[in-house]
Amino acid sequence: MSDPTIATILVVEDDRSLRALLRDELEGLGHTVVTAAGEAEARAALHEHRPALVVSDLRLPDGDGIQLLEHVRHAGGGREIGFIVITGFGTIEQAVDALKKDADDFLTKPLDLDHLGLSVGRVLENIRLRRRLSGYEALHGREGFHGMVGQSAPMQQLYRSIERIAVTESPVLIHGESGTGKELVAAAVHAESNRAGKPFIAVNCAGVPADLLESEFFGHVRGAFTGADSTRRGLLQAADTGTLFLDEIGEMPLPLQAKLLRVLEDGSLRPVGADTEFKVDVRIVAATNRDLEQRVADGAFREDLFYRIDTFTVTVPPLRQRGEDIDRLAVGFLAAAARRQGREPPALSPEAHAELAAHDWPGNVRELANAMERALAFAGDQQIDATDLPARVGRTPGAATPTRGEDDRSLATLADVEASHIRHVLDAVGGNRRRAADILGIGRRTLYRKLDSSQSGGL
Repeated sequence: MSDPTIATILVVEDDRSLRALLRDELEGLGHTVVTAAGEAEARAALHEHRPALVVSDLRLPDGDGIQLLEHVRHAGGGREIGFIVITGFGTIEQAVDALKKDADDFLTKPLDLDHLGLSVGRVLENIRLRRRLSGYEALHGREGFHGMVGQSAPMQQLYRSIERIAVTESPVLIHGESGTGKELVAAAVHAESNRAGKPFIAVNCAGVPADLLESEFFGHVRGAFTGADSTRRGLLQAADTGTLFLDEIGEMPLPLQAKLLRVLEDGSLRPVGADTEFKVDVRIVAATNRDLEQRVADGAFREDLFYRIDTFTVTVPPLRQRGEDIDRLAVGFLAAAARRQGREPPALSPEAHAELAAHDWPGNVRELANAMERALAFAGDQQIDATDLPARVGRTPGAATPTRGEDDRSLATLADVEASHIRHVLDAVGGNRRRAADILGIGRRTLYRKLDSSQSGGL
């Protein structure tokens, strides 16, 4: 199955011009696009290409999108394939029915291409989370908790904190370094709460363009601004009765912080351009790797909002503090990567185990997952040696650089240096590709192309 961060997307649309527009837009975002004009073609494409996401019109010449959705959910991939419905005027009830049958989102015609990109990104991120949870299943038991793996004392304390906090209705603030798995903690809080089974909506506050933030959170009515050709509900309404997870909340602009504070205080929101207010019942779980108190002191974060969301705080331990969990996670990631490739996972040599234990893992769990993916690509069928690990991992800190001859992997190629720097920047911005591209001084298409060509190297 394709990597959901640079996904293969199946577009199912009878209208040739709209089909071409969707292909161009999604390819412009870095994705690989496969198209189909009807349900029969779509089923064949599902089998051949195994996409991460399906974007389908409800009305198809040889069936309908609901039938295709049911096929995907029951026969074609379960919940590991995302599904976005496109609907025209007069079919909103069908779209709502599609959501009840596990569609991930629906878009109305005429399509807002900015919202299309946001919806696709959000659905693919949720797929990534579901796949990570699935990859951990083999390690579940007493050493696991809602997708998190670990028997170390810091992780056991984290599990107990989640259980105590989840049963309240108060906001939760999750602290942790980039790559520690804050989204898994948020999902666990939701799963342990009385809201389990209700919507769990996740959004990266740094990943939404500033000019779309208010509309994305609060929705808008038709005609509210140029390009608002249809009424659209926001994330807060979509999460009603459930949980809204705000990742990187420290990056939220001050005007939106004020509006969010009101929702937290009395549950009231007003869509952009609307004359009336709505009431919502949403629990806010936020996460940050920033020092919010310092952000408050700098005037970049509202003090009243900080104290409102800081009712309960959970700190996710960095991987370097988790001792024996590193081995368990490494084996689990290795097994999941091997399963995706249809092969048996090779064993880790004693030297590889030692190098994993010695590394300080600045990129945390995300770095470990990428290291195992890369090691599997270089390893034989029987065993992963220390030399199969990325150069930044496979060398004990302070040790002399070994001499291995002309094929010495510690003498990095220019491509390796570039890939390592891109990974460093992505980790620093929490995986936000838009911000990473700006920092690197390249376009997003260029970044996607470099990521795509470097997948075998662990990016």
